[in-house]
Amino acid sequence: MGKLKSFLLPVLALAILASSFWYSAGWLQLCAGLALFLFGMQCLEEGLKQLAGGRLEQLLERSTATPFKGFLFGVGGTMVLQSTTLMSLLTIAFISTGLIQLAGGISILLGINLGTSGGIWLLAAAGQNFSLSPLALPLLVFGVLAGFNGPNSKAAGRIVLGIAFIFLGIDEIKGGFNAFGSSIDLTEQMGEGLLGQLAFVAIGLALTAVLQSSHATLMLILAALAGGQIELWQGMAIAIGGNVGSSVTTAIVGWLGGNRGGQRLALVHALFNTITGIITLLLLSPLAWLSQWLMAVLGAGSNTLLQLAMFQTLFNLIGVLLFWPWQRQLEVWLCRFLPDRQEPKVLIADVQTGQRAVVEQRVLSETRARYLNDAALATVDTASRAVVQELQHLGRLSLEVICHALYQPVEQLFSIKVDEARLNARPNDSDCLDAEELYQRHIKGVYSDLLGFMSRLDASMDEEHQQFWMTCQVVALQLVDAVKDAKHLQKNLGRYLRDDRAHVHTHYLEMRSHVLWVLRQIREIGRLDLPDDVWRSRLDWMEGQAAKFDADFRHRIFSEVRNQQLDNLQASSLMNDLGYSSRITQSLRNVMQLGLVGENELLREVRRLGGDDDDFPLIQLR
Repeated sequence: MGKLKSFLLPVLALAILASSFWYSAGWLQLCAGLALFLFGMQCLEEGLKQLAGGRLEQLLERSTATPFKGFLFGVGGTMVLQSTTLMSLLTIAFISTGLIQLAGGISILLGINLGTSGGIWLLAAAGQNFSLSPLALPLLVFGVLAGFNGPNSKAAGRIVLGIAFIFLGIDEIKGGFNAFGSSIDLTEQMGEGLLGQLAFVAIGLALTAVLQSSHATLMLILAALAGGQIELWQGMAIAIGGNVGSSVTTAIVGWLGGNRGGQRLALVHALFNTITGIITLLLLSPLAWLSQWLMAVLGAGSNTLLQLAMFQTLFNLIGVLLFWPWQRQLEVWLCRFLPDRQEPKVLIADVQTGQRAVVEQRVLSETRARYLNDAALATVDTASRAVVQELQHLGRLSLEVICHALYQPVEQLFSIKVDEARLNARPNDSDCLDAEELYQRHIKGVYSDLLGFMSRLDASMDEEHQQFWMTCQVVALQLVDAVKDAKHLQKNLGRYLRDDRAHVHTHYLEMRSHVLWVLRQIREIGRLDLPDDVWRSRLDWMEGQAAKFDADFRHRIFSEVRNQQLDNLQASSLMNDLGYSSRITQSLRNVMQLGLVGENELLREVRRLGGDDDDFPLIQLR
């Protein structure tokens, strides 16, 4: 029933909208103009993002050295992209994935808000009594022709097409208001008191919520103002609502799709426009007079469109001046109000002393990806960082599942010394977890989220990024393979470790001790900050030690079979399980080695499989 309702409501709304076009040609022209304008904005944003590639991300990283540099980047980026929402979500994505810090994000956000003023000046200038269609037509031709060449030419053509559709949309909106708006006159519908001002603010909020673009809202205000349907103060009140509405939309998206850093910046954006909106609403009459006076000084005192542009500039300037001195205090307050989530020392904590948690775990929720969200899909670089963070998460989960498959507590991975008594003890039924069930609950969901996220990245990638994605896919597959081998190893391991009278009991104790040693080595080597050649030699040494163990173990098995100390069935079980143990070692070693493929600095972080929390003590490597 719910699915049927969700399908019928949009269809009904579209049917009502389509039928309304038959009754008013002016209304149809207005809606068509809005559609062209929004489509042009979308083309412009997509073309600029494709043309910039990774350069925008690199520039953003370098532009946060000082608050003023971040502020200038926010102003310039918004004036180029002409989208407050896009720039805000980009900044939230970079904070969420660790490319920039919150302090740099706040200064960029202040610049973003001031940068929106450039857009309305262009729209106000375009809203004069001349048609932009003659300029748009040749742009359409050149934009389409550019799309037949390479990727860069296609992105440039997308930009040209976006500008052309914006010009066409502006003309259609003006024509639609002249035809449809002639019967609508809001200048005398509402009083000039506080209630009337609040009503127009609500109109601005509603328009931005529907159009999802503050620029489109401003274009409608300018068209209505030029057509005489609203007065200047009414347009200013609607502009206030549009500004607040755009920040609320961005805040909701950032809050739902970002981590703590992204949520903090989303809150800053909402606070900026809400507080500034309240102040400018209370000072609406003085600011309207100031806008008219400033434009009179500049020789455009009778131009209400430029006066509205001046008011929009004053709105954002007031907000910047208000928030600029308090950036540091705001950062501290946000960190206290929205503290970082504490990373648990152990991710899989189903085992509890003296209790059997296997029954309880069946009702627990499945572990899903932590760092993969829609905000990270904004650019290739932010998506790459999110994937690396999630691979680290999957790596920690994998090591813990393998540890549980050995019937050992996870603390054995990062304790200073191995608890030998626990290592040599028989598995205790009260704290044993089934590796298959752990795989289904903690590995499969994260792995599927990773594959789905990487498939959703809709961006043209260069050869370096393509190699990066392929390597990440191999890393995830190697981790999953290691866990699957641990599942097979656990079957005989549990059987023979419980039977201390069997001759193979000692061999399985030795095998468990070796695999745990490998896990501890992998975790600690990944945390070592060493030159590549030294780090690689350490990894090769570990692999050599593991190969020596395999050879010695295999030699002893054959020797005991010859001496009839082991029967053929026991020997085959040991050989099979030694193969699982070797594949676990090789898979984890491959993950570490892939961190150096292509000399990708970001990919090197994948090798920190055990996490890089400073609270974890250094282990003693034997």
